[in-house]
Amino acid sequence: MTAVEEAFARARAEDRAALVGYLPAGFPTVDASVRALRTMAEAGCDVLEIGLPYSDPVMDGPTIQAAAQQALEAGTRTADVLRVVEEVAATGVATLVMTYWNPVERYGVERFAADLANAGGSGLITPDLTPDEAGPWLEASAAHDLDRVFLVAPSSTEERLRYTTGHCSGFVYAAAVMGVTGARTSTSALAGPLVERTRAVTDLPIGVGIGVSDGAQAAELAAYADGVIVGSAFVRRVLDARGDESRALADLRALTEDLAGGVRTAAPERAGA
Repeated sequence: MTAVEEAFARARAEDRAALVGYLPAGFPTVDASVRALRTMAEAGCDVLEIGLPYSDPVMDGPTIQAAAQQALEAGTRTADVLRVVEEVAATGVATLVMTYWNPVERYGVERFAADLANAGGSGLITPDLTPDEAGPWLEASAAHDLDRVFLVAPSSTEERLRYTTGHCSGFVYAAAVMGVTGARTSTSALAGPLVERTRAVTDLPIGVGIGVSDGAQAAELAAYADGVIVGSAFVRRVLDARGDESRALADLRALTEDLAGGVRTAAPERAGA
């Protein structure tokens, strides 16, 4: 059982959803991102997604784009991302890298898989890579016992859901909002039906990302999803701190604790799961 599978299993044993938090490596600096991610782990994140900054983040909204740009301007490179993974994974929290595929290809797929595994990373979330085009990654991840997290969406057909989830490991990422990433003031009506359709074709845990920004929204998703994925809300706390790291860490801790409380809220649908 991988670290990601163990994290979801622990959450299920506690009759709750897992909290999955995202922050880019190198944002606002490499060392500061390590401290931020460790704070999120201490405050209640079960799984951490470490973003690999990329110059053409077409699927990301303005908040994450701004963070990635800061990281790139600070000189963050793939080797730095792997160092962040190593330092964060040392805390014992399940640690994934979320990345567009081009940087992995440029680094070398086999080399990236080996270095990620050596750093203690659990696998990759690849938003712009589909299983059809993932042959080298499927081979390398299997060779190094790394999880492969692919995305499904409300537009996915049943055939596509079955095919995609059949190539996932760790969990399935259900992107329940059409369009770019970003925190929202309400949850998506598409999330529940997507989880239901996905659950019909796989036994893997299903994590939902729809722009969750607070504990109340997390509790809504925790009623039916196995994992609640939060990204832009965490990034926004760091951006709003405007270089004041003490404030950023305090705000990240407060948000994580609020979200962690939300996923632990008893809900009828989860209580009977």
